[in-house]
Amino acid sequence: MPRTTHLLYLHGFRSSPQSAKARQMAAAVAERHPQVHWWCPQLPPSPRAAAELLSEGLRDWPQARMAVVGSSLGGFYASWVARQTGCPSVLINPAVDPARDLARYIGEQTFWHQPEQRFFFEPRFVDELRAMATEGRCAPGPELALIAKGDEVLDWREMSARYAHARLHVLEGGDHALSDFPAHLDEVLGFLDLV
Repeated sequence: MPRTTHLLYLHGFRSSPQSAKARQMAAAVAERHPQVHWWCPQLPPSPRAAAELLSEGLRDWPQARMAVVGSSLGGFYASWVARQTGCPSVLINPAVDPARDLARYIGEQTFWHQPEQRFFFEPRFVDELRAMATEGRCAPGPELALIAKGDEVLDWREMSARYAHARLHVLEGGDHALSDFPAHLDEVLGFLDLV
């Protein structure tokens, strides 16, 4: 397998490239693998628009040498990217059924890292999430799933069942944000086999 030269990081719902995990991952990649091309875009609220942004941004990436990491809703998107490209993926407390889970968030929302900024989560976004579902489609590339039993937002059993085929690392305790992410960076970076 060729080593990874291009790495995509996808944040979760209401989050941003300023999330703790995104910043920790960016810093580790810059320090240990400075030649890796890093991209962590701000994803739009519309899943269809997010898919279009990713498809356009990844168009010229070498599929055999890229990988994706995603957290929560970003994990759902990372599964989608992996099935489009065949690349390896790391999923951190990944959303399994965001169409179901986010239906209750229809309406005005704020961003975690910029609460003064608002966006409207529209009913059609639920249908857009449903259209992107990858359940039942095997990942063509290797997958690592980090799942915390202490996740207060998503059910660790549901995540574990959904990603039973992946290299599964079920963590005792923890939380949805995976606040101890730095303790898992070596495992993530080793799995990604960055240049």
